[in-house]
Amino acid sequence: MERRPFLDIAADYPVIFFDSYGVLRNHRGLIPGAVETITQLRAVGKHIRVLTNNAARNPAAAAERLAHYGLPGIPASEIITSGATTRHFLTQKVKAGKVAYLGTRASADYIIGAGLEAIPVAEVDFERLEEIRAVAFLDDEGYDMNTDVNRVINLLRRCRVPVVVANTDLLYPVAADEVALATGSIAKLAEYVLGRRFVKFGKPTSQMFQMGLDSVAAQLPGVSPGDILMVGDTLHTDILGGNTFGVATVLVLSGNTRPDSAELEIESSGIIPDYICTSIGS
Repeated sequence: MERRPFLDIAADYPVIFFDSYGVLRNHRGLIPGAVETITQLRAVGKHIRVLTNNAARNPAAAAERLAHYGLPGIPASEIITSGATTRHFLTQKVKAGKVAYLGTRASADYIIGAGLEAIPVAEVDFERLEEIRAVAFLDDEGYDMNTDVNRVINLLRRCRVPVVVANTDLLYPVAADEVALATGSIAKLAEYVLGRRFVKFGKPTSQMFQMGLDSVAAQLPGVSPGDILMVGDTLHTDILGGNTFGVATVLVLSGNTRPDSAELEIESSGIIPDYICTSIGS
């Protein structure tokens, strides 16, 4: 598949959805040329949204984080997180009680929200499991990988309650050539050993894409999926989700998908982006 400059691809779409990690920044900091690219897109009137599976931060904190890395000018209103979609589900479906979670206190405070009591899995009283009304896999930090994962599996063997997964990513990069297991992998493991299916949020599911579309529609009436370009670095989340939702997709090779293996991964997965480019800065 031919690799084209990113701005040439983006020229045909009035709305650009960006993934964050691996697209706007990576472990080294901002992707080279990211600031200039965003500036040029703004100058020609493109509508920008950031769709991130990072459930550890609310949109305001995510905006601050991007600014910290040197990319100001993306307000919280333009950031859609998987935490926001998870929070909406819990607000609608779980009216009272305790929600046991794997993740950080900050993510629990944002996602689980008012009206429910968030309790780390490590602190669940197994003699009072009737108090637990839901279980949430929130993010990649804040718990012991061995003790707490075993604990949540034993909890779910005894509790028939809704289980939500706020971040479906399987891996996240920690260095140039190293990755670590993400929340989605832990949730998949629990699903497999328990023979259950959890409620998942974040890409590739459609909720974030719909929230992004609805957000843009307030500024651009009549916008449709055909007007949108989804820019991502991961085939199984960004590209699969965009393809399923009916938006155009571009795979960038600045994050999870390595340049030397991109064609093989596309062929073996059957997940085909509309475009490929090296990064948004080239």
